[in-house]
Amino acid sequence: MAGVVLVLRVATSRMVAVRFGHYLCADGFYLRTCLLFGAMRRSLRFLTLFLVFFGLVAVGCGDSSPTTTKSTPTVAPVATTARPTTTTTTPPVTGEITVFAAASLTDSFKELATAFQTANPTAKVTYSFGSSSTLATQVNQGAPADVFASADTANMDKVSGTSGAGTAAAPVTFATNKLQIIVAKGNPKGITGLADLAKPGLIYVTAAAGVPIGTYAQQALTKANVTVIPKSLEADVKSIVAKVTIGEADAGIVYVTDVLAAGAKAEGVTIPDDANVLARYPIAVTKTAKNPTTATAFVAFVTSAAGQTILAKYGFTKP
Repeated sequence: MAGVVLVLRVATSRMVAVRFGHYLCADGFYLRTCLLFGAMRRSLRFLTLFLVFFGLVAVGCGDSSPTTTKSTPTVAPVATTARPTTTTTTPPVTGEITVFAAASLTDSFKELATAFQTANPTAKVTYSFGSSSTLATQVNQGAPADVFASADTANMDKVSGTSGAGTAAAPVTFATNKLQIIVAKGNPKGITGLADLAKPGLIYVTAAAGVPIGTYAQQALTKANVTVIPKSLEADVKSIVAKVTIGEADAGIVYVTDVLAAGAKAEGVTIPDDANVLARYPIAVTKTAKNPTTATAFVAFVTSAAGQTILAKYGFTKP
């Protein structure tokens, strides 16, 4: 198009040749014509028609394209099996139990029974106190004991061992104790230690062999290198206390707790630690217990903080 020459007639009736995008003169007369704009308008119209044509083609092609749809896989619900609901209930602490307990536990266990029954109004505790050796024999012979509390491990072993009646669970040590020399109020014989028990004319009493306090007393005397011939052998520790408080004996070896229990009727003489013996008290539910639920609850109460507080009140120390 740039090479085309147009001939225009101008107002002066002269012919002027004009080339697109250039300025030409004829006869010294200059004419400025912008035919370039006309050419541009024609080019724009052509371009518009071209774009409209190809736009229609593109739309037509787009309409004929296949439509693809993504399908979401369907997940089948997972079947669940309902589980049965289980409810755990604690068996009621009720009914009567019989407790066989060492004689030295008499006062403390009576208070423990009162506290236990207050916490469990439908429960009742019945006691049988005596020497641990006698009680162990009775349990092994079938005596109706639900709980056995011994003043030593040896007699508990007689019950819990393979040759005994057996225990429902392993015995638990719930308290400890130490020894003292018990004398009459005012200590009229002036006893100051274990060696004084061998003085001529002094009446000394103890318990029979196999009774815990008798065994502990002999161990203490052996440690102190003292040999004493007792005036009598009593059935249990409470009998030793009774002999001294009524004046039938001058002295005996008992537990610290028994001296405290005697109150104003007696006094205690301390036995040094190097000659003293630590008594350990185990407790267990018997295998033949008729009321194991309440028996187990009683043992748990004895070993609880509340039970330990009551035992400490009577001079027992923690295991």
